[in-house]
Amino acid sequence: MVFALGAGKLFQLDNGGEFEETIIAKCVDTFIALSAAQRPTAGDQPANLNTAFPTSGEGATSTSASLTSPITPFSQSALPSKSLLSRQEVPGADADEDVGVKDVETPLVLKRGVQGQLHAIIDRLFEQCFLQKRYRQVIGIAIEAKSLDVLRRTIIRASEDEKKQHGESRRSEELMEYVLEICMGIVQERGFRNEILKLILELLNEIPAPDYFSIAKCVVYLNENAMATVILRQLVEKGDARSLAVAYQISFDLYDNSTQEFLQKVRREISELVPEKGEEHKDADGEEAKESDALLNSQSTSVAESDKVSPEARKAFKNILDILEGVKTFELNLEFLYRNSKSDIAILNKLRDTLEARNSIFHTAVTLSNAFMHAGTTHDKFFRENLDWLGKAVNWSKFTATAALGVIHKGNLNQGKQLLTPYLPKTQQVAGVGVPGSVYSQGGSLYAFGLIYANHGGMAVDLIRDHFKKATDEVIQHGGALGLGVAGMATGDEGIYDDLRNVLYTDSALNGEAVGLAMGLVMLGTGNMKVLEDMIQYAHDTQHEKIVRGLAMGMALIMYGRQEAADELINGLLGDPDPTLRYGGIMTIALAYCGSSSNKAVRKLLHVAVSDVNDDVRRVAVLSLGFILFRKHQSVPRMVELLSESYNPHVRYGAAMALGISCAGTGLDEAIDLLEPMLKDSTDFVRQGALIALAMVLVQQNEAMNPRVSTLRKTMMKMIGDRHEDAMAKFGCAVALGIIDAGGRNCTISLQTQTGNLNMPGIVGAAVFIQYWYWFPLTHFLSLSFTPTSVIGVDQSLEVPFFKFHSNTRPSLFDYPPEQQVKTEEAPEKVKTAVLSTTAQAKRRAQRREKQQRRESMDIDQTPATPKVSDQTPDKMDTDESAVKIEEDGKEEGKEGEKEAGEGQKKKAEREKVGYELENMSRVLPAQLKYLTFPDPRYEPVKRPTGGVVVVLDKTPEEPRETIELQASARDIQPATTRPPAERTPGFPAGRTFGRAPLTPEEIVGAGAAAAAGVLTAVDEDEEGAEEAPVPDEFEYETDGEEEE
Repeated sequence: MVFALGAGKLFQLDNGGEFEETIIAKCVDTFIALSAAQRPTAGDQPANLNTAFPTSGEGATSTSASLTSPITPFSQSALPSKSLLSRQEVPGADADEDVGVKDVETPLVLKRGVQGQLHAIIDRLFEQCFLQKRYRQVIGIAIEAKSLDVLRRTIIRASEDEKKQHGESRRSEELMEYVLEICMGIVQERGFRNEILKLILELLNEIPAPDYFSIAKCVVYLNENAMATVILRQLVEKGDARSLAVAYQISFDLYDNSTQEFLQKVRREISELVPEKGEEHKDADGEEAKESDALLNSQSTSVAESDKVSPEARKAFKNILDILEGVKTFELNLEFLYRNSKSDIAILNKLRDTLEARNSIFHTAVTLSNAFMHAGTTHDKFFRENLDWLGKAVNWSKFTATAALGVIHKGNLNQGKQLLTPYLPKTQQVAGVGVPGSVYSQGGSLYAFGLIYANHGGMAVDLIRDHFKKATDEVIQHGGALGLGVAGMATGDEGIYDDLRNVLYTDSALNGEAVGLAMGLVMLGTGNMKVLEDMIQYAHDTQHEKIVRGLAMGMALIMYGRQEAADELINGLLGDPDPTLRYGGIMTIALAYCGSSSNKAVRKLLHVAVSDVNDDVRRVAVLSLGFILFRKHQSVPRMVELLSESYNPHVRYGAAMALGISCAGTGLDEAIDLLEPMLKDSTDFVRQGALIALAMVLVQQNEAMNPRVSTLRKTMMKMIGDRHEDAMAKFGCAVALGIIDAGGRNCTISLQTQTGNLNMPGIVGAAVFIQYWYWFPLTHFLSLSFTPTSVIGVDQSLEVPFFKFHSNTRPSLFDYPPEQQVKTEEAPEKVKTAVLSTTAQAKRRAQRREKQQRRESMDIDQTPATPKVSDQTPDKMDTDESAVKIEEDGKEEGKEGEKEAGEGQKKKAEREKVGYELENMSRVLPAQLKYLTFPDPRYEPVKRPTGGVVVVLDKTPEEPRETIELQASARDIQPATTRPPAERTPGFPAGRTFGRAPLTPEEIVGAGAAAAAGVLTAVDEDEEGAEEAPVPDEFEYETDGEEEE
């Protein structure tokens, strides 16, 4: 190569011979190695590591942990690089590896002094690519070489070339989309990815008509809240209808993809432009007002600017604030789920009748199934119609049942407080009653309150925090901590953290686990070093395993999405002798590298999965592969195939759940092939994991999309009714039946948003959900991963117009699955009498004798005799030859009937017309989006629909239009009666007619919550006493008296 470079211009690049191609390949490899080695990657590391795991106050430092490890440290490559591609896999490597690269490639080049010639050859190669319009090849080399200059030059050159030829710059926009795709999906080093995104942002802003949606995507990832405000302001100030619609669409996208902290900053900056809004807006508390005052003082121009805002712009900013607060998204999703709910109550009734409610695991299973099946729909009639069953909930079952109301009414912001008022802890005792209600329903209500306002905050956080600080009972503190965590997710609020820490230091195992988890949820993704130091210190000081587990999970949540910045914490936790902290280390890998497909993270997880001595750690290591690889879910079945056949049941369970998490909602056949044999596994919890995982994979699949769905549903219903099936498998079965019909069959499980970003609440929900292994109430967290599969069009005035769009598929392909058919054959069938050969012979002999006697007694006239004999022959055949023959005939007929039915369905499918119309606010599955078109001439979407809320441009706003009225959030709910439990409970099943009286649509929402209040707030001790009181009377024998004497 060096000699070829010495030839200078005489070396012909376009000869196309094997020699030239080999030399060019070597030149490109050397250029990439030199450029990547010269880039100061080490300089980025300390900045990221400022918030990482401290070396003091722990069992072993990260250095000693890595030295004692049987493999090389986590942040380094396990094997020496043999190619540039493998070098690219470990971008966070130490300087040692870069030295190795230089030793291999650099010295010869440096000695000969031919870098100039090398760069000249590379420039010629690039120029050749530009002339042939092969820009993507240059971009690939630039990204591997980590050369931002080449990347910038390529995009600008593409734009210039396009302008020279056609006078437009569409090619450069396509290139930027390509770079963005590579950046988000392939580049694994976080620091370099941020630099590329900044470059894309800079170039996008230079284009005269930029792609605002790509800019918004970069802004969210880079956490540039000021840039987001500038974009929204520019669009609103343009004043035209399209710009306003784009501003609204970006606001919806920002809400879907950003943290609460980011949104609060954007809202504060926008509210400066509309000062009155701060007073009107319900979320602007005193603290926010002070911060905005300081900003107004520092930016004197903003007051003058706000005076210039026109009334139209003021209204637009007001609408944007509503969208960024999440109010509109919640309203629209709630309405969609309420209108389109297709949940099958027959399944729940079967679960209720089959599973013994006195057993708390079964009661909890049915509660969870009901919660998932009706998540976000506000349909709580199952509780209303089954008050006797609900009354059997005691202690933590009651806590879970009350929290289920939060899942069912998730997003019902207007009526959330009103719904839960009867359940919330009472500040003062009710007159004449010693106990103000069950502490379990009170704790559960705070948890439910958090779930209703999940990732929204607002007044819910203040209300829960107030109850949490006043509470003295551990159960109420437990529920309050979970509610605070889920409602205040990613706010980074120091005040909430201090309140939680004060309760943690009381060293109570019962609330400590929830508090540790809540601390992580509040500080989600912040990487706050001070908080981590406190948590690590306390985890080593406490004796309670539950507290350590909560803190370990909390630390993992704090490092959400931090990637290399979490390496030191990961090494420290994995080097700890306590298996619970090692478990936390694995969860930190899962959350820090979620969706990154990082090879080093996968390597580490696979190593721990086969080497750790603790089953819990091994299980979660395999399971965590699902979080790392969910963006490349097709690779997961191949990776866990051998692990799914492991001798260790914990590893098999982990493999099942890894498939469930990564392939959720995809219906991937390879995943189902691995999971189906696990339904027959010898270990009960492996069967449980396989059922839950299959439900996650097949959620929203119908028989046309995946024929195995109906088989799975039948298998689950059969397992539920099987007396010999283990309780844990039945629990998994019940939860799976809820998941597969999630949100009234209108939700899927999604760990990324419709625009391709990480779905933070979804990932966190799935990560906390898998902790149900230790604590059943945490199962409710899976509802955070439920994403409504809808297309909801809103116009510039944020109303929902009535219009139709077209789906170019057969209606049956994406239709709802059929409802469960209620079988009336519940009563035991008559067993068919076995026909013995001796019995048949005896019958035949008896019939022969009878026939003979008849012949002898008859007259000679044969005419009537012939039909009699012929009549009797079939009778004789029926009784003799058997039931068996007829049964076989029947079976054959049945098979023929099935064949005919199958053929009929095929013919129906053939006859079925391709293409049909859907109304606005309809269920549209992710796989269906590519078939959608919007033929309505009046309404045009401002971007390609990706599901969820789509802003449509009304081309004739002056004409009258029909809008869809929002019913779910507009109606008033009557709160449940708050009579004392002693008066309320006994009269409920008999006196109330919630299940009987016809309810108006306005009364339906919340009626179940109101009805259940009487049962769930009753104190458990009374129920237990009532149940046990009659027992002594049954055993009053004479011996009792003698024993007493």
